[in-house]
Amino acid sequence: MRTALSFAVSAALVAGTALGLAPAAGAATTAESGGTTVRFVDIAGDGGTVLKANVVTPAGADGSARYPVIVLPTSWAMPQVEYLAQAQKLADSGYVVVSYNSRGFWQSGGEIETAGPKDVADASLVIDWALAHTPADPARVGMAGVSYGAGISLLTAAHDKRVRAVAALSGWADLIDSIYSGRTQHLQAAALLGGAGYLTGRPGPELREVLGDFLSSNLDKEDEMIAWGRERSAATYLDAINANRPAIMLGNAWGDTIFPPNQFASFYEKLSGPKRLEFRPGDHATAEATGLLGLPNDTWTSAHRWFDHHLKGVDNGIDRERPVRLKPRSDAGYEGYPDWKSVHANQRKFALTDSEHLWANVDSGANGGVVLLSNLLDQFFQAPPTASVPLLPRAFAAVWQSGRYDSAQRVRGTARLHTTVTPTAESGTFVAYLYDVGPLGIGKLVTHAPYTFHDRKPGQPFAVDLDLFSTAYDVPAGHRLALVVDTVDPLYIEHNPTGAQLTFSSPAADPSYVSVPLRAE
Repeated sequence: MRTALSFAVSAALVAGTALGLAPAAGAATTAESGGTTVRFVDIAGDGGTVLKANVVTPAGADGSARYPVIVLPTSWAMPQVEYLAQAQKLADSGYVVVSYNSRGFWQSGGEIETAGPKDVADASLVIDWALAHTPADPARVGMAGVSYGAGISLLTAAHDKRVRAVAALSGWADLIDSIYSGRTQHLQAAALLGGAGYLTGRPGPELREVLGDFLSSNLDKEDEMIAWGRERSAATYLDAINANRPAIMLGNAWGDTIFPPNQFASFYEKLSGPKRLEFRPGDHATAEATGLLGLPNDTWTSAHRWFDHHLKGVDNGIDRERPVRLKPRSDAGYEGYPDWKSVHANQRKFALTDSEHLWANVDSGANGGVVLLSNLLDQFFQAPPTASVPLLPRAFAAVWQSGRYDSAQRVRGTARLHTTVTPTAESGTFVAYLYDVGPLGIGKLVTHAPYTFHDRKPGQPFAVDLDLFSTAYDVPAGHRLALVVDTVDPLYIEHNPTGAQLTFSSPAADPSYVSVPLRAE
């Protein structure tokens, strides 16, 4: 009944916000649910910008006791009631929770800063407000969020020493490595974020310019775009985060098409404070979605346990568990590892011995799917994108296959492609796909990654090392792995001139291979 009430309140408020019926500026609205108190307030952010917020306090909070506080910045394009169901669960267990609409979205003021300095300043001012206007304990401050909220939380932990614990879910630590990995624009991801920003918020001039340069492949502005992204990446401030030593939990989905898991794993390995890393099947924010409706959810359960231990001192055993926790893309249960390196410590190579030549500009039929949709289907139905490997047109797709495996191959971690490429043009793009191929030749996508090059001398070979997106996938006995390379994928912007060709070779002095990480039995 409590969950139903939370959902009903959330739905009504979302509708009210969309219709312009949210509380007016300066007003405070109060409601009660099961003893907890929900207030809708305005908080002054950086430069006095009004941030629409809601505050949930525990039942019986009369100012005589202090409670740990959790601040929740909203996700990109989401209204301020996004976390209301989780906020009430947290309040039930003794937390003050303040959730606010990030600047530039919905009825909060200002323009979208994309986790820039003003967003970080806003988060610190929300903490100030919570300490001044709620029974929040200044020694027990936490932050959490999904996607955009996760990125802002990590950045704030670098700049505000009061943040002692973070749960960053479906977020980014390196914005460039997320949407520009392999020096390739992630077209669908950027278009989705840009479109949602224009529909629900007010992009500032800087964001409009960067997004335009990014989508138009303006290489003259590449250095500026990278610098803009680095300023908005927690990985840039790693030293400050390690000096502050907040307890950081990172959670993401294997198939996140907006913030792929590799960049989170790399960031996790460099953290020196208390830390936890969790990966599950799904796409961007789909692993956390049911929890936002108040339904049982593994990700949010872990986040609550994380805060209970690090903000309330509860001896719930989370500090004694293996800190890297993975759920494969199958019916198998969770696996624990002491660190990320241990996940892919057992590497097995298969050689790419044959030279392959292909023409660019044509989609061979191998692709990474559709943003959000394809990996959502994989999450719930174990139905990743597929391709008939024997029928892929060899003029437009390079194909290498391993032998059949006598036993199941449990792929865990990051597969790497090493090869030699000879282009006919100075710029180009290719996408590498790793497939699980069954007896009938149908390949199920295990992982993939794009790669773009510029300023290469035509006809001059060069070596490529490409990390594919990390995953956990079980290849059945009797199947084989296939590496497929082509030059067009709807997920990405490609840079192949008309008529361009690529040759993939395996020189004797530098053989080509795919290194596949397997779980140690």
